[in-house]
Amino acid sequence: MSADRLAVGIVGASGYAGGELLRLLLGHPGVEVTQATSERHVGRFVYQVHPHLRGQTTLRFTARETLAPVDVLFLAMPHGQAQAHIADYAALAGRIVDLSADFRLRDPAHYAAAYGSAHLAPDWLPRFVYGLPELYRAELIGASYASGVGCNATASILALWAALQGDLLDPAQPIIVDLKVGSSEAGNAPSESSHHPARSGVVRPFQLTGHRHEAEVRQALAPRGAFDVRLAVTSVEMVRGVAAAAHVTLPAGLAERDLWARYRAAWADSPFVRIVHDRGGLHRHPEPRLLAGTNYADVGWEYDPATGRAVLLAALDNLGKGAAGSAVQSMNLMCGFDETTALSFGGIYP
Repeated sequence: MSADRLAVGIVGASGYAGGELLRLLLGHPGVEVTQATSERHVGRFVYQVHPHLRGQTTLRFTARETLAPVDVLFLAMPHGQAQAHIADYAALAGRIVDLSADFRLRDPAHYAAAYGSAHLAPDWLPRFVYGLPELYRAELIGASYASGVGCNATASILALWAALQGDLLDPAQPIIVDLKVGSSEAGNAPSESSHHPARSGVVRPFQLTGHRHEAEVRQALAPRGAFDVRLAVTSVEMVRGVAAAAHVTLPAGLAERDLWARYRAAWADSPFVRIVHDRGGLHRHPEPRLLAGTNYADVGWEYDPATGRAVLLAALDNLGKGAAGSAVQSMNLMCGFDETTALSFGGIYP
């Protein structure tokens, strides 16, 4: 290993998010992936589980118990597992990025309400920065610990953020976010295969009320008010992607230039957020299929000036910007790399 590259380990590297982390980090010039764990696949080559990495690496999966110290440790395990052993993981790495929901919420009471059980390591919650650089860039620079982001929460937050920053949202009015998601949100465990539309031929609702990611969105919006955020999540016929449509009422009588000004002000310093709002054409609104494999998020809107009714839009790749992409972007900020390193892939079209 080169002395000027950081050693990186991934715990839980056989899942979809772990595979996306591997794809991004194997192309990162400042790091070297030295360990990738999977309890089910110990000894197998990584590319035997992630076939798109064939020819990219000869790394083999190892067991968690064999982890050696590294500079950065990514935790990509199911929710609940990182918090049970966070002190042990912290002893192995000076910097940790956890992709699960374990450290996203700052208040243990909010965690218990959202996930139905008490947090096992509440003292660690304040140590983690929420890993969405578009909101917490300053806090992530040089940080030791970053949480993952919920893909549905990320799309919802990014859809709402420009209107929130522009003082256009009224906390007295509920916000309804309709999310259409790809089948990869269900994960790649065999028991979850029935949720894969390509296999079942059925479009299945994921969760239409009381989604856990609502707590993340409320936390992000809290500095501007106690917003009543309600998510409705439905699976559609795609593998990757999230499309968020937030239904809100804005002040009536706004001009297009007023909304453009707020969006440009909100996203001027965010290299991975693009404003997509054209008057016509096939791609005049954010479209998740165009973002597969990328760390970009596209945002836009529809607005009726007569009534103030608006639909605020965002699209992203749930495994990219909604998981591994934001995690690598956070690591870049934590470790002093350029924020965009290894994340510049622009997608494929058609």
